[in-house]
Amino acid sequence: MPALLHSLATSAENLFERIRPSQNRESLHLQAYHGYATPTELVLRGRALLTDPTRVPDDTPSLIENLSAMTALFLTDEIAGVKLSAAGVSATSDEEGYYELRLPRGDAALGWSDVMVTADGAATPHPVFLADPAAPYGVISDIDDTVMHTSAWSTRSNLWTSLTGNVNSRTVFPDAVQLLSHMQTGTIPAYFVSSSPWNMHGFLDAVFQRAGVPRAPKFLRDYGVDENKFIKSTHGSHKGVAIDTILAAHPDTPFYLIGDSGQHDPVVYRDAALRHPGRITGVFIRTPGPGLDEEDRLPLVELREMGVRMFAGETFEPLLGEIF
Repeated sequence: MPALLHSLATSAENLFERIRPSQNRESLHLQAYHGYATPTELVLRGRALLTDPTRVPDDTPSLIENLSAMTALFLTDEIAGVKLSAAGVSATSDEEGYYELRLPRGDAALGWSDVMVTADGAATPHPVFLADPAAPYGVISDIDDTVMHTSAWSTRSNLWTSLTGNVNSRTVFPDAVQLLSHMQTGTIPAYFVSSSPWNMHGFLDAVFQRAGVPRAPKFLRDYGVDENKFIKSTHGSHKGVAIDTILAAHPDTPFYLIGDSGQHDPVVYRDAALRHPGRITGVFIRTPGPGLDEEDRLPLVELREMGVRMFAGETFEPLLGEIF
């Protein structure tokens, strides 16, 4: 069945590519993602698109308008082969429009800054965060049902919430905002890792900004349907690779992992602690919907036995005000 779905999806995309109008490079839009820093490099990320798919919702949008706006985020016209440059470093967008530029870190100041990326004669600012290499800890947080209500444990509820909501209607948990605001102070390294697709990056930024969620680089998921990749990575493997990448970018920093039990984050975080002994300081789990099941309880016990600080509950309120 996966092979059949792969074939059908690839054929559908190839047909769409043949019948859609030719791309007008004059309307090139660089969708800049939040970048981050390693000990030696600045990592800039983004996607080359024909147009900006983001739509600003009306004050009182209808369900149909919401559905149309959310669908537009996924009907993107990607541009492959775009030549990009920044600070003397060049890159080319891949077949789905994604690109990455790795610049020398040099003596760049800590905190947020913008780096201009040039393509086809136009420059677009790309935000990048430089964390303090001497920070006492870092934070990696999930998004769905950890920070924002999505009912990710139920496919039907998740699809309905995701496709019919808008920036103003999506629910962000106040206790998550308070916890992250308390932990993400100054130049503490902080990241969001989620199975949400990259198409949602701008939408999530808008939702988080409205709710007061601290800004942080995101590692989202590519749901491409090209010849060599058909949504091959699972929720767990995607998160695991992202966590490994983040820990490698901060080799001397221990991390807190924040998530939920709706998509079995305890298993993912237990596995990360096993791969990186001594690097995981604490694991905080929200227990939405049906709560913890046996698949989640055992990893939490194992984490506690490894000396990792553990918390699991319906809300993060008991953690507020604690010193980290």
